[in-house]
Amino acid sequence: MTAPIADVLIPLALDQAYSYAVPPELTLAEGDVVQVPLGPRETVGVVWSLRDGAGSNLRRVTGRIGVEALSPALRRLVEWIARYTLAPKGSALAMALRLPEESRTETAKVGVRATGMPPSRMTPARAKVVAVAADGVVRGKRALSLEAGVSAGVVDGLIDDGVLETVALAPERVAEPPDPDHPHDPLSEPQAEAARALIATLTAPPAGGGEAGEAGEGGVTLLEGVTGSGKTEVYFEVVAEALRRDVQSLVLMPEIALTAQFLDRFAKRFGVRPAAWHSGIGGRRRERIRAGVASGEVQVVVGARSALFLPFRQLGLIVVDEEHEGAYKQDDGVCYHARDMAVVRGKLENAAVVLASATPAIETRVNAERGRYRRVVMPERFGGRRLPEIRAIDMRGEKVPRGRYLSPSLVSAIAETNARDEQALLFLNRRGYAPLTLCRACGHRYQCPNCSTWLVEHRFRRALVCHHCGHAERRPEACTECGTFDNLTACGPGVERIAEEVSATFPDKRVIVLSSDFPGGAERLRAELQTVAEGGCDIVVGTQLVAKGHNFPHLTLVGVLDADIGLTSGDPRAAERTFQLLQQVTGRAGRGEKPGRALVQTYQPEHPVIAALLSGDAERFYSEETAAREVAGLPPFGRLAALVISCTDREVAEAHGRALARVAEPPPGVMVLGPAEAPLALVRGRYRFRLLVKTEREIDLQGYLRDWLARGPKVRGNLRVGIDVDPQSFL
Repeated sequence: MTAPIADVLIPLALDQAYSYAVPPELTLAEGDVVQVPLGPRETVGVVWSLRDGAGSNLRRVTGRIGVEALSPALRRLVEWIARYTLAPKGSALAMALRLPEESRTETAKVGVRATGMPPSRMTPARAKVVAVAADGVVRGKRALSLEAGVSAGVVDGLIDDGVLETVALAPERVAEPPDPDHPHDPLSEPQAEAARALIATLTAPPAGGGEAGEAGEGGVTLLEGVTGSGKTEVYFEVVAEALRRDVQSLVLMPEIALTAQFLDRFAKRFGVRPAAWHSGIGGRRRERIRAGVASGEVQVVVGARSALFLPFRQLGLIVVDEEHEGAYKQDDGVCYHARDMAVVRGKLENAAVVLASATPAIETRVNAERGRYRRVVMPERFGGRRLPEIRAIDMRGEKVPRGRYLSPSLVSAIAETNARDEQALLFLNRRGYAPLTLCRACGHRYQCPNCSTWLVEHRFRRALVCHHCGHAERRPEACTECGTFDNLTACGPGVERIAEEVSATFPDKRVIVLSSDFPGGAERLRAELQTVAEGGCDIVVGTQLVAKGHNFPHLTLVGVLDADIGLTSGDPRAAERTFQLLQQVTGRAGRGEKPGRALVQTYQPEHPVIAALLSGDAERFYSEETAAREVAGLPPFGRLAALVISCTDREVAEAHGRALARVAEPPPGVMVLGPAEAPLALVRGRYRFRLLVKTEREIDLQGYLRDWLARGPKVRGNLRVGIDVDPQSFL
């Protein structure tokens, strides 16, 4: 007797589906989530395909799990990512498959209401409750006790007495439906024109029986606008139109910290907040959001890159905000770029994709220039506000006292700004107090025991911390090498040290430090960002966290303390990243009614990046940087892939890298560099060596890598070979 066969993909690091017989009493469809035996245990998987065959000698599918099935488009996305990144298909599936845990069953909420029976014993407190409950409205127990002004025990007593009865409350919606026609400020004409261009790309036809041909052309559009031009309000109008057409929208954000202010802006436009999706969302709520997305109840999701794998019922729009941000790249496990995968999912779902940025990635700009993407440009700030005036402070001519980092010119500018009751922002892209701690007596430097990096002093936490593996230790009173006291010194500045200098220089001013690693997490950040936006401080000291998407209407001065950080890096994207970061952070100034200015402390004012920033000629920078990339054959004109070989034994890692290099056999158009010790040679106790593959654009990079690795030595023990196609980091 034959039985249908289900090929089931397991969400583990496996690259093939396993075949199981389908029992007669079970009807399955492709995409169903099922329970199957794997070795001596039970596990879950997804039915990847069904076929007829002699499955009587196979192990059987145990049962179907009652969660949403994976749609064909989502399964194709999993396969596409696995093929592109060379990750096992099971690892890619693990990003899209999340199951409810029995321990997370939701406790039903109950309310109480009057039964009409009189109490067996009346007291003044009971009389208050009876009077309030007489309207027959169902209330929560706590709400009823508060409204009556009595303790919860009085309510419990009336329940026991039969005067009140408990009633199960309907579960709260994970997100109320947004109102696309909620009253809001009108768009300016440039904003309205940009919104019309983007709405024209929506593929879902308008409500009211429109012809299929009335739908837009879909595809990808770059929404490029200067800081403060109102890009968010523009794509909100596209979200509103998607709501009217009854299709779902996904807005991707690069950082959790960005979502708080964004959610408030969304609520102002649509009357309610959208569903938020990021690592800070609790387990049971995550499950309810997934279910709501699958059913269509949740119409708009705002989230981090993992939101890309939610099981949307009918996805019509994907917005990637700050599309140039490096935070969209996942460097662990399956190495993918959420911006690029958003483009892929948009194509698979026939959804419109909007990439929004004031400083687009060069890859995105080139795609727009060559007609692969549409481009909508917003060259002016909303309301005719001027872009900030940017001026360099040449640190070679400034006399800065020893141990200080604010130039006299910047100090004077801060004082003038505060005197006008305006805010100043000081930007330094270094967390902590100091990037290096050493002993003046013996020269000992404090290094992470697990990584080849210096420990960063965090004075607020009284700790030395590694920013790569998270190792932390108390800052010692005496040198652990020579034993002398009072000889440890902090070298270089971090934001904590700048805040200390600011407080000493301006003792009567209110100072806030914004950094992602401060205690309190996302809630503290949200509160402090709100304080800044409301004008509740005079001076802000922050890392790159403050450069992204925030609107501080009282901020008129930005001081960049070390504009040269990153310009000496060997990273081929160093110039682009530095320009984007500086352009974004200086763009925080003057977004309100008052004009803004930015002062950039630099030792290289003639550097092309700094010169482009000062001149405001972004087009010149993009043109020169794009030409340099093309000459060098770097992305987007060529392709790169990194192989990172790591092991707890340095010699084993190096030997494997050399053995791989010997069998590389690169064909014409392919260059293999290395192996070389990685700039971060030791991370989390693992020694790292890198091989870099550089190819011409037309080469099948993935095909070459698969063939090369198949010919290479076997990976054994705790040796690992990580593959990163289109690497963003070269550490």
